[in-house]
Amino acid sequence: MLKLDLVHTLAFAGVVLVVGYGVRRMLPVLARYNIPGPVIGGLIASLVGWAAHARATPLWEFDTALQAPLMIAFFTTIGYAASLRLLKVGGPQVLLFFGLATVFAVVQNVVGAGMATMFGLHPLFGVLTGSVTLTGGPATGLAFAPVFEGAGVPGATTIAVASAMVGIVFGGVIGGPVGTRLVERHRLHQRLRTPVEVETPVATEIVEAQLAEPAPATPEGEDEGSWQLLKAVVLILLAMWAGSWVSAGFTALGVTLPAYIGAMLVAALIRNLDDALGWIGIRQSTVDDVGNVALALFIAMALMTLKLWEISNLALPMLAILAVQVILVALMAAWPVFPLMGRDYDSAVMGAGFIGFMLGTTANAMANMRSMVERYGPSPRAFLVVPMVGAFFIDFTNAVIITVFVNLLS
Repeated sequence: MLKLDLVHTLAFAGVVLVVGYGVRRMLPVLARYNIPGPVIGGLIASLVGWAAHARATPLWEFDTALQAPLMIAFFTTIGYAASLRLLKVGGPQVLLFFGLATVFAVVQNVVGAGMATMFGLHPLFGVLTGSVTLTGGPATGLAFAPVFEGAGVPGATTIAVASAMVGIVFGGVIGGPVGTRLVERHRLHQRLRTPVEVETPVATEIVEAQLAEPAPATPEGEDEGSWQLLKAVVLILLAMWAGSWVSAGFTALGVTLPAYIGAMLVAALIRNLDDALGWIGIRQSTVDDVGNVALALFIAMALMTLKLWEISNLALPMLAILAVQVILVALMAAWPVFPLMGRDYDSAVMGAGFIGFMLGTTANAMANMRSMVERYGPSPRAFLVVPMVGAFFIDFTNAVIITVFVNLLS
């Protein structure tokens, strides 16, 4: 058996990433359904490990000491994105859409917990197959899995990955058809100009353009890009450092939290202080780039060590809960999301995006909306509102919601 130390394990995760992206490129269907490259590579490695386990010949032993720091680093970048000024830029529609998404995250957990109880399982099993992995996606599922394991949900990591994958697939499959149904049923397409090929703006670029202020000058002789990257890394590390004290304080009070909550809260505080004072000049796009690297390595590392054989007897209740969740999000996109967001073409496109990120990821939401605008025409309001909520805000409130459920149901 190959024993890998900390550095070797990180390098192996990098190889797994490359394999995952390569397979995704060779099999376009995986890209069509927005299956992330790190997930593909990690699952391939775990399947190889499963086959070796079945033969009682384990192939490797990993040192996963960096897994938790990488996870915390990613969620720290989510905290830095939680800008109150950003909410104001989006206006009332962003606040309303954000409120609807937050309420539905609670609904997902109530329904999941209720159904899990009906199957004779721990109610937290239903929460894990609720907003943890659907609204949150694979990253949130993997981050919270140790908490759920400790609370009495065996095989939580494997369940989280399986649930997130089902959500990603269905988030990509049903979003476009539901949005199209809303357009056709309400004859919204008859009020639009001829469909055109559109370039859709990226939420981060819109926000940064609208929030742009003179940033502190780059030190003389330093490259601007390198300086911004260094500043982002230092800010993330500082928030992680201070956040560890915050998390320790919550733990001392008897509150069950995932490891990243403290860092995320500190990052949000730093971000909003900087918005008010302008001393640091945080460039969110650079912070996000660092977070995306940490996320990719964290997911690959977490999936490499999955024990897929642990959930064979839980497949039926998990699929039943997920089937109900898929139906619920489709119904909610039609009502109340569609009427409350305006009962117009933009709100129909937002409904498709809502399904994408409430079941899968923001990538699913963007793909669903792109498929609609390529057929019917531009929807600039939808492409501002949905990514701001799906990429920036819902992960923050979802973490709070999950934490409340864990502490209530443990």
